[in-house]
Amino acid sequence: MKEGFRQSMAWLHTWSGLLVCWILLLVFCAGTASYYRNEITLWMQPELHGAAASQVSTEEAARVAQHAMQERATGATRWFISLPGERNPATQLGWSKPSQPGEKKRGRRGNFHSEKADPATGEVLSKPRETRGGEFLYRLHFDLHYMSAIWGRWIVGFCAMFMFVSIISGIVTHKRIFKDLFTFRPKKGQRSWLDAHNVTAVLALPYHIMITYTGLVTLMFLYMPSGVTAAYKGDQDAFFAEAFPGRSGDSKPAGVAAPLTPFAPLVRQAEQQWGGKVERISVNHPGDANATITLTRAGGRDMSSKQPSMEFDGVSGKLLATDGDALPGAAATQGVMVGLHVAHFGGPLLRALFFLSGLAGCAMVATGALLWAVKTRQKQAKALAAGKRASFGLRLVEALNIGAIAGIPIAFGAYFWANRLLPVAMEERPKEEIACFFGAWALAAIIAQLRPSRAMWRMQLAAGAFLLCALPVLNVLTGGAHLGATLFLGRGPVAVAAFDLVVLVLGLGLAYAAFKLKPLPVKAAKAAPVKPATTMEAA
Repeated sequence: MKEGFRQSMAWLHTWSGLLVCWILLLVFCAGTASYYRNEITLWMQPELHGAAASQVSTEEAARVAQHAMQERATGATRWFISLPGERNPATQLGWSKPSQPGEKKRGRRGNFHSEKADPATGEVLSKPRETRGGEFLYRLHFDLHYMSAIWGRWIVGFCAMFMFVSIISGIVTHKRIFKDLFTFRPKKGQRSWLDAHNVTAVLALPYHIMITYTGLVTLMFLYMPSGVTAAYKGDQDAFFAEAFPGRSGDSKPAGVAAPLTPFAPLVRQAEQQWGGKVERISVNHPGDANATITLTRAGGRDMSSKQPSMEFDGVSGKLLATDGDALPGAAATQGVMVGLHVAHFGGPLLRALFFLSGLAGCAMVATGALLWAVKTRQKQAKALAAGKRASFGLRLVEALNIGAIAGIPIAFGAYFWANRLLPVAMEERPKEEIACFFGAWALAAIIAQLRPSRAMWRMQLAAGAFLLCALPVLNVLTGGAHLGATLFLGRGPVAVAAFDLVVLVLGLGLAYAAFKLKPLPVKAAKAAPVKPATTMEAA
């Protein structure tokens, strides 16, 4: 090769980033929002904004939850109880019932019931509207949608591998990687976009490497199954039993009725052993002689996603098995990799830092795509000045940039607006909210393909700015907690006020970008006919 090693890495960096950048942008945006998926779900259920949950100990909350489940979940095959914590003051009760003969199937969750209850009384706080909330965004960032989850994970994994190659090759390409962290020259055309790309990449470089690598590791058994298949001769159950020991296995119902042992003593025993609080309680075959009760410790004590659990006999209360207290090295490492990716261990400040780093990742991907378009348009400047059209590749990339960079905020805004405007009693309401997300995004992408121009950038950025900036007002008009009352009077959940403030700031950022893309003066346009207006360089 005539080119040197660094030049070869520059070529690899450019194309490994460009080919998958639009899917990566969606993954980064959805994944960044997922750090606050609980808060997003709360915002999307305004019926719960005024509900005040009492503060009680985990033992008392478990006792009350057991009594409530015995009253409401008669005949259920499994109970799921999430005790109150820092980010969720209410008790989450869930149970599943077996399908009755002749009953019409309503999907995987057709016989699953869920409600939020006051930890002190067990009374239902209110009946919130059905929504996937932040869980949709969380699943979107690695499962995608409207396709098999396996296919979605393969696509995301393929793009993540390209992302990892792009990061490593970008590090090799940079001669002044640390100096680039402090260098930004505004209003310099291509140089400004390069500086913006470098700053957002280098500023959060450790995060970008960590989040990409751990994202691949979380699904390593899907991407690289050959080792397990060869070592265990295709017996996946034997592998998981050895890699993740401790569970006694799912028991079958005995068909003999037996009272369920009280939860409170089991919670006390588990918390004394762990030195931490219990977060989840699950019960198999409640009311049966073979019932089992599993307690799981709350996260936040370490980086691992694998929290210890204890399994008890549901009738006698005898300890049957423990899991996660002393994991094998491989399982412990895998738990830390997953924990780093999802950041459940992080407190408010660390979670905010992860969120800001995720936004930097979104900006890095977006500016990289814009930089390619700016460079290519300048290479074609003479042909464009002679009246020729831009190449098909350039026009396609510019249109995809508009549809992704400006279109994804429109999709997010449409999702939140649909949550408040669709009828509360609508059937399959969560699906309709998600359809509005993809419908708005598809419309933005199609319109961008028709005319990828400077005016199109302004129009879509302004649309996204309006949808996001108006969300706090929409929240008040549709029964949500008042932002001013939460900030100044202490009324309403802080998470709702924080959501309103974040979307307002993001919307103002889009509005500023739209303003900076105001039409060029006529004289300037005539003096510089080759100005790459469609790539936002003039901003």
